[in-house]
Amino acid sequence: MMIVYILLTMSLTALMLWAFFTAQRLNRLHIRTDSALQSLQAALDRRAAVVTAILPEAAALASAAESVPLTSTSFRARASVERSLTERISALESQLSSQAAALLSDSTTRVQLARRFYNDAVSDTRALRTRPLVRILRLGGTAQLPNYFELADSAGDA
Repeated sequence: MMIVYILLTMSLTALMLWAFFTAQRLNRLHIRTDSALQSLQAALDRRAAVVTAILPEAAALASAAESVPLTSTSFRARASVERSLTERISALESQLSSQAAALLSDSTTRVQLARRFYNDAVSDTRALRTRPLVRILRLGGTAQLPNYFELADSAGDA
């Protein structure tokens, strides 16, 4: 009977250790996702500033995009405005000088990279958060499940 208690204690200890380390990993993934989201917002804001400077026709839309913070409550609104801005940029891109086009291309590349890093962090976080035992033990706490950020110019990025 003593062996049963020892095995039960070892099993519970192993489960508790797994839960502890998984919760720590989940916390680090949430921090990584938040950091990537801040980087994405900075890249989007930089692109909006570049668009305002080199494309006066799209300045109002760029300012509108920049005014919407990239938070969980306004995530979809920002994504929608960014898609509209991307479409507007595509329509006006042919009017740019080579130097302005290079500047816009650089800021667009930075947005694409930031979006990839963010979506990668979201993918890792969601993969761990949606595991059955993680959900049952509520290791994710009260943190919201992060959403992917997609832009119109991301079709070729897959």
